[in-house]
Amino acid sequence: MAIETGISYVKSSLNGWIGCTQISPGCDACYAMAGDLRFHGGKHWGPGAPRHRTAASNWKKAESWNRQAAAAGTFWPVFWNTQADMFDNEVPDEWRADAWNLFALTPNLTWLLVTKRIGNAKRMLPADWGTGYPNVWVISTVVNQEEAERDIPKLAELDAAVKGISHGPGLGPLDLSFRIESGRYAGKRAIDTLDWIITEGESRQGRTPREYKMEWAESLAEQASEARIAFFMKQMGHLPTRAGERVRFKGKGAHVLEWPKPLQRQEFPLGNVLVPEPEHALRAVHRIIPIAG
Repeated sequence: MAIETGISYVKSSLNGWIGCTQISPGCDACYAMAGDLRFHGGKHWGPGAPRHRTAASNWKKAESWNRQAAAAGTFWPVFWNTQADMFDNEVPDEWRADAWNLFALTPNLTWLLVTKRIGNAKRMLPADWGTGYPNVWVISTVVNQEEAERDIPKLAELDAAVKGISHGPGLGPLDLSFRIESGRYAGKRAIDTLDWIITEGESRQGRTPREYKMEWAESLAEQASEARIAFFMKQMGHLPTRAGERVRFKGKGAHVLEWPKPLQRQEFPLGNVLVPEPEHALRAVHRIIPIAG
């Protein structure tokens, strides 16, 4: 069962610190910013705002999860920093160093670093990163084609066990067939540098959600299949449309079996699979798919 998270592609989430700055159209309805405004008056948000490091007892949860994962022999993905960004310039390097150390000390957990600042990542990796920690996945958020063409080449230059993109919230279609112009993957299609694609529609965060066209998700699912990489449909959000018409789903559209069959896909790379919670077993669809090549 999930622990302390509603994110469908992880089992747990852990915040090492709280606070960030909006840098993308995808940040306009940020749930973390809304939460900080509600509970802390927004004092941890924006340029120059102090980031808040969480208590040592919170960090120690990872040690307990690591022991449980080892005992059970299960795949235990953890979303690191739902309330912040690992590669935020305004976070002390010492905090990041402690996070890298935590990841190294918990090899039975798979850490997902989802970032809107992939351009900062390379210079903020630890000295012993090498070709990547085997239990750390790096995922760049790209909400539209402009961000994809700007950031996927930066992601491609990193070494990591798994590299993926999160089209969340999806604010436009993505064509991932474009060619990377420079670097070690020059001439290669962007999609061929990826291991995983996640997509989702926007949910309400105290404002009207933006439209999420299901055609965008269908296109990404087809592109993932053609490239033989994993595809994860997270949710439809609160304003999904199809052929220009509003489509109604329960809540934020997270019930898998309500979706069209081609989108009933929640795949993980590397042959790992997240076991659904018992009460959700009838609606959750999780497939195992290896990384190509």
